[in-house]
Amino acid sequence: MAVSTKHVLSQLPALRTLGGVALSALMPGRSGKAVKTPGPWIEAELSPRPAALVRDYIRHVGGDPAWYRGRIPAHFFSQWGFPLAARALSGLPYPLTRVVNAGCRIEQHAPLLGGERLFARARLQSIDEDERRALVTTRVETGTRDVPFSVIAEMRVFIPLPSRGEAKQKSGGSKAKPTVPADAREIAFMRLSKDAGLDFAKLTGDFNPIHWIRPYARASGFRSTILHGFATLARAIEALNRARFAGDPARLKIVDARFTRPLVLPARAGVYVNDAGGIWVGDAPAGGAYLEGHYETEASR
Repeated sequence: MAVSTKHVLSQLPALRTLGGVALSALMPGRSGKAVKTPGPWIEAELSPRPAALVRDYIRHVGGDPAWYRGRIPAHFFSQWGFPLAARALSGLPYPLTRVVNAGCRIEQHAPLLGGERLFARARLQSIDEDERRALVTTRVETGTRDVPFSVIAEMRVFIPLPSRGEAKQKSGGSKAKPTVPADAREIAFMRLSKDAGLDFAKLTGDFNPIHWIRPYARASGFRSTILHGFATLARAIEALNRARFAGDPARLKIVDARFTRPLVLPARAGVYVNDAGGIWVGDAPAGGAYLEGHYETEASR
């Protein structure tokens, strides 16, 4: 079922922010000035998320709105956190038009209550740079007036630096592709339409054209549009809620995932787990993995 276009109206503040960041990314290259980390906090007070938007988001990623009565999924943080994180990245001396979402860690300390104003802040947390790439982490904290740090997330992006590292990268050989372990068990199976990227963009405001404009995605080196990494993660979390947590999202305390390769649309993929808290999204046991990570519950900490 297609997502209503009316939800785009909820994304206008984020789109304005991202538009400004995109323009700044087109400014001339590297300044050579060192960047101090962690950076300053960028803060925002947000109006309550529309109930219809939250409900349709939950359904879109495979969850049940009944599991979240009066609450917002922790993984929905990207809807407001992504533009804040983009602002934190905007001053970096890197080619930001080449940013690739590398992964995310989410800590759920308390339920994120719906119907209340949200208080969020983000900052540049760390930079790990070598001759071929920069791995940049931003931290996003979200809560309400009474519980300020309900959800803490760290978003990791990979920025290739071809001017310095391309030759060495080519001569260094190829790494083994991530795979789903042969003994992992399937807990969910996803059928993703060619419009899954556009629908997720309507719900979250992440309108990067590689996710919904096929010619643009092909020009960027993909066979077709690719699913957002956060959409893959959200679907994996909702599979855990259904298959492992009996519909109680509060049982998940930490999830840390790496986005290992693009999930080209349309697609079919499974969600897999093992007894050690590992989680994967991939083609099959011993097949390629699009996401790999681990999760913790209160009992496993």
